[in-house]
Amino acid sequence: MDTIKTDDAALFDSLAQAKQNLTAAIGQRIVGQEAVVESMLISLFAGGHSLFIGVPGLAKTLLVSTVAEALGLDFGRVQFTPDLMPADITGTEVLEENRDSGRREMRFLPGPVFTNLLLADEINRAPAKTQAALLQAMAEGTVTAGGQSHELAAPFLVFATQNPIEQEGTYPLPEAQLDRFMFSISVGYPTETEEVAIVERTTTGRSVDIEPVLDRDTLIQLQDLVRRLPTSSDVHRYAVRLARATRPGESPVDAVNGMVSWGAGPRASQFLALGARVRAALHGHEVPSIDDVRAVAHSVLEHRIVLSFKAEASGMTAADIVDAVLAEVAAS
Repeated sequence: MDTIKTDDAALFDSLAQAKQNLTAAIGQRIVGQEAVVESMLISLFAGGHSLFIGVPGLAKTLLVSTVAEALGLDFGRVQFTPDLMPADITGTEVLEENRDSGRREMRFLPGPVFTNLLLADEINRAPAKTQAALLQAMAEGTVTAGGQSHELAAPFLVFATQNPIEQEGTYPLPEAQLDRFMFSISVGYPTETEEVAIVERTTTGRSVDIEPVLDRDTLIQLQDLVRRLPTSSDVHRYAVRLARATRPGESPVDAVNGMVSWGAGPRASQFLALGARVRAALHGHEVPSIDDVRAVAHSVLEHRIVLSFKAEASGMTAADIVDAVLAEVAAS
């Protein structure tokens, strides 16, 4: 097992402080939701996309926009609707007259995807063709228009929201696109005490200005750092065992073999290991542990598990499957 390099030590020490500053900035607007905020910060510093799942009114949109302000990032928002076209996201080419030559030329007008942090609001309301356009941006960091590829500036992150209770006028997200989300983050109801605080804070007519606490270049440096941090082969093996245990036919977990149609692919193993590494670093630990892998398992695995009809009929959820996997798959 390696140790952190001397020239990265100062940057590593700043990571925990960056988390503290971001958490404090978010707390000026968002009440509670500590687990959601931590998962989002893990995804942020890992450079991964996240899907926020929760009913309306839980401040998902406000959380993402607040993070963008606290980071000083370019922020874009797209409200997904059934009539949204790919060009509405990626941009389009227009025919213009060149004032110097007098000739007409095609010019590309960038769409809202050309930003650092894109909020895809109610992402499951857009049709498959539009989802495919966003998928290329998420997977490759590029956009293709008029036969030309256009690179997106780093960092590029998609934070999407999805309403789990309203299904009319929605489209299931393709499995390939779900797999590109590092995390699916469940946003639950606040506690009674938190809800009282929300009401007191939001009915006074006062607004809170968020000052940037971390700049774009430093964020990129920290994202690069966490990928260079040392880890252990035990953590990698455990991450792989968890992902493989969600696949029917090769799983040692009975619930998986009877209730799952498709399990998580190799990208889940990668995100389990990377998520554990970032979580450990945010807590001031140079090397991740098995507990760090377990802590990110639900966020990484749940949206990658396709339940069988038998599971859905019996009321079993993907979270139940992950619980069973965590309970039965040994760390060594």
